[in-house]
Amino acid sequence: MTEAVKGNNLNKRFDKLNKWFLSIVTAMVFMVPAAFAAEEQDDPYVMINSVASLTFERIKKEKDLIKENPELLRTVMEEELLPYIDYRFSAFKVLGKYANKVPREKLLEFVSVFREYLITSYAVALGYYDDQTVEFAPALDFDGRSDVTVRAVIKDGDRPDIKVAFKVRKDRQSDQWQVYDMVAEGISLLTSKRTEFESILRQDGIDKVIELMRKSISEPIVLNEKLDK
Repeated sequence: MTEAVKGNNLNKRFDKLNKWFLSIVTAMVFMVPAAFAAEEQDDPYVMINSVASLTFERIKKEKDLIKENPELLRTVMEEELLPYIDYRFSAFKVLGKYANKVPREKLLEFVSVFREYLITSYAVALGYYDDQTVEFAPALDFDGRSDVTVRAVIKDGDRPDIKVAFKVRKDRQSDQWQVYDMVAEGISLLTSKRTEFESILRQDGIDKVIELMRKSISEPIVLNEKLDK
């Protein structure tokens, strides 16, 4: 199987699971005490829960506006979630060895476009808001660690359980925790994108990857029917 085909298969599987992302976050809203502030990034488990709580509180308040203009989901993503996502680290992980093979100005452009690409990806996921329940694995001791996986299982009636995990790392300079990847049923968002882009980077260069990301960014955000009710 070629890298391109493998990447496409990973992306198709991830796209099918992508809507479950919001199911997890939705459940977090009802599990988090209101006393927690989004700024509390010294605990990765608390951080994910508190950020999710604030995000969906805003979606609830702005539901009518979002229904009229789904593009507002990009704003919600950028203002509420993006500050807690290490998009620079994610961008470099996606590029892999190619990060050292492109000019600095082109690398900076890639990181900037990748930031908008993530905003779009998660804004699309926000359009799949649903009401599944989630069971979180117990928080583990992370003392002395700089990388933590926050795991959960999504339950939706008679459907098979879906295992999802958030990969979180501590920034060396700020000493704060940030999300850098999401894994759904063993499929990593970063790995799928890295596999998808690798053959393009090798054959057509970074400009082609940037072009493809810009095309995705330009697509309108469409609400899922359940959110649109």
